[in-house]
Amino acid sequence: MSPSEPPGGGSRHPVHVASGHRLGDPAPRQDGPVDLRLLAPAGAAWAAAALALGAPPRVAALGSFGCCAAAGALLCGAALPAARRGAGPLLVAVALALLSAAAGSAVAGLHRAAVSAGPLDELAGRRVTVEVTLTGDPRQARERPGAPAGAPRPVLVAAEATRVLTPGGGARRVESPVLLVTRTERTDEWLRLLPSTRLRVAARAERPMPGRAWELTAVLVVPDAGSPEVTGGPGAHQRFAGRLRAGLREAADGVPGDAGALLPALVIGDDSGITPDLDAAVEATGLTHLVVVSGSQVAIVLALLIGSPGTAARAERGGLAARLGIPLRVTAVVGGGLLLAFVLVCRPEPSVLRAAVCGGIALLALATGRRRALLSTLAGAVLLLILFDPGLARSFGFLLSVLATGALLTVAPRWSEALRARGMPGRVSEALAAAAAAHMVCAPVITVFAEGTSLVAIPCNLLAAPAVAPAVVLGWLALATAPVAMPVAEAFAWCAGWPARWIAAVARTGAGLPGAELAWPGGWSGAALLAGVTPGVLVLARRVPRRPWLAAVCALLVLLALLRPPPLTRLLTGWPPPGWRLVACEVGQGDALVLAAGGGSALVVDAGPEPAAVDRCLRELGVRHVPLVVLSHFHADHVGGLAGVLRGRTVGAVQTSPVRDPPEGAALVDRVAREAGVPVVPAAPGERGRVGEALSWRVLWPPADAASAGLGANDGSVTLLVRAGPLTVLLPGDLEPAAQERLLAESQDLGEVDVVKVAHHGSAGQHPPLIERLSPELALISCGPENRYGHPAPRTVAALESAGATVLRTDTQGALAVTAERDGPRGIFRGVRSMDR
Repeated sequence: MSPSEPPGGGSRHPVHVASGHRLGDPAPRQDGPVDLRLLAPAGAAWAAAALALGAPPRVAALGSFGCCAAAGALLCGAALPAARRGAGPLLVAVALALLSAAAGSAVAGLHRAAVSAGPLDELAGRRVTVEVTLTGDPRQARERPGAPAGAPRPVLVAAEATRVLTPGGGARRVESPVLLVTRTERTDEWLRLLPSTRLRVAARAERPMPGRAWELTAVLVVPDAGSPEVTGGPGAHQRFAGRLRAGLREAADGVPGDAGALLPALVIGDDSGITPDLDAAVEATGLTHLVVVSGSQVAIVLALLIGSPGTAARAERGGLAARLGIPLRVTAVVGGGLLLAFVLVCRPEPSVLRAAVCGGIALLALATGRRRALLSTLAGAVLLLILFDPGLARSFGFLLSVLATGALLTVAPRWSEALRARGMPGRVSEALAAAAAAHMVCAPVITVFAEGTSLVAIPCNLLAAPAVAPAVVLGWLALATAPVAMPVAEAFAWCAGWPARWIAAVARTGAGLPGAELAWPGGWSGAALLAGVTPGVLVLARRVPRRPWLAAVCALLVLLALLRPPPLTRLLTGWPPPGWRLVACEVGQGDALVLAAGGGSALVVDAGPEPAAVDRCLRELGVRHVPLVVLSHFHADHVGGLAGVLRGRTVGAVQTSPVRDPPEGAALVDRVAREAGVPVVPAAPGERGRVGEALSWRVLWPPADAASAGLGANDGSVTLLVRAGPLTVLLPGDLEPAAQERLLAESQDLGEVDVVKVAHHGSAGQHPPLIERLSPELALISCGPENRYGHPAPRTVAALESAGATVLRTDTQGALAVTAERDGPRGIFRGVRSMDR
């Protein structure tokens, strides 16, 4: 190879000739005007497709025809001599955008018509026998907040219906996208199915939700499904991809803790092993893009071949291909093969498709020797994908992927240069600019479907970024070696576990900060408000470095917003109220109660359905030490948040019901407590406890024979009679009427109380004589807003009020605090906040 020839062959370039090096200049810039010609066509096609998907096919056809007619008129106008001398190019550009809009509207209209065609829509509500081909990997639905631990979760899988069998033995061929929802005890058999597998299912056809009518023809519910009836196995390529994915999961199983669950998500987007609390931490810290597989993973894969993403605007230099002297065109072919393998193994999700098409266009430019126009590459990828799959026009994942990539190509380089001009090191400035730019453009969109915005996303992304490439590269080595040498794959997975563990630690630490998320209105109005506020924040950020005093004030305010010290929070919000004795935390559909013991200590009774909510509640209350956690029973809405109670606090012990039902909930408690080094002990009737001078309690229930008497989970609830200062409080867990009746009969000394936590979230299952005996002044009901159980029952609320109680409820009033006044207990409520985060 001559010094004047680029590595791997190709045409001569003056910059490389002048360098005198056999590889040419290592960093030759190819500056020039930014090519924006494809932006308008791509945006027009996207907007038109999004609108057409929500409209009847006839309207989409009329829209497409109208755009074509307008484009034709503009092109005729551009051909006039007067227009050629002035507005001709502009008219042509507008015409091309209209033609793209026409194409987007047309393909979206055809897509909508194809989805709504066929007999499945007409058979809604009936049982049908359908032959389907799976188009995605089966996945298990997430646990619903408040659902009992171990409750069966359906298996969901995207498929295409190919034949509908009629009762008379006939069949009708169709091509209809459907969603299979199977309820079965043979979950593992269904989860092992691979895309392209053909099944025959007997199901009940249901219409999809109105918002998904453009995406699905029907939802096929398969109740009490047994083993899947397979009529055709998956293709060879899917079997190969499935073997690779299974090999990576097996290799990662030997990696302990969060790293083993996070590694498959980082490498191939398989998040099935991520626990709900880790998932919530990843979401709260803005690291979700790492576990869904996107452009960053594609960039890492291609960087090994053609060089760092930072050289994308330069002539082709770097990477294994250049070092090994592989010709440019061969390099492009090899890169194309890597992209195809990447899409096959990681599955064609919107972000994967966007990244792969962008990479393919860049490889095409590499093969032809043309300069890479990155913004045009992105616009071209968007246009091609929208025309190929118009459903992407309404995909939030695709929108976030495109916005983040666009910010990295346009905003991040300018911010990076500005930071370097102020003396920041180059790599740090690039990483900080990339994280800030991506978060700035994506935050308003995220606000649409998740109230609140993250205050720690930028620093957490900055801290996690150095660990992503090592984890992904080592993970891909584990994936590639697993089918042939599992011990080698396990070694690679163990090495990849260290950077993955760092990413998980960053997510958990960031999410654990009191001010990790800022409450913000949801929906499109909230997104518009955040988008309007962002420019003001950017203007302030530009002026801060020039005024040291302003920079110090802003840094202090940000620090206070993140740490939210309880004294300052109490001063600004009035929460928690001074002298609080009992707080019913706002944890959604579940129970979590805190009884003050003084000096930052508290007794915690139940932990709610998920860790983040109870952890936030305890932080706001300033609780640092928990002598005892009492878990009334093992349903998920009472034990699911145990990890949040243990997080960052000293805990003496966890006390549980001797009725270990359901076993999945008991196993969860044992595992979480064991990992935290906290002992688990059963409660015994008559047992007494005390913390300090102001807090004492006695265990009233369950009876000594509870474990052998066949009591269910609810009727085995640990019931406490608590003395909190001058107040008497009864905490009956989720006792049902029969157990309440027996409790009343066997506890002769049980008399009037000041406060009662109403059993079972205020359900209709109450024993009226117990309410009359207790005659509480305050009745606390802990339940979730608009819960599907109808809690609290109106007749329960009426019975409590008839007994003279003031009823407070977390679903409408938020967190509830009780203080002791001279004339009795006083209830204070905070107000409802969303429990979705």
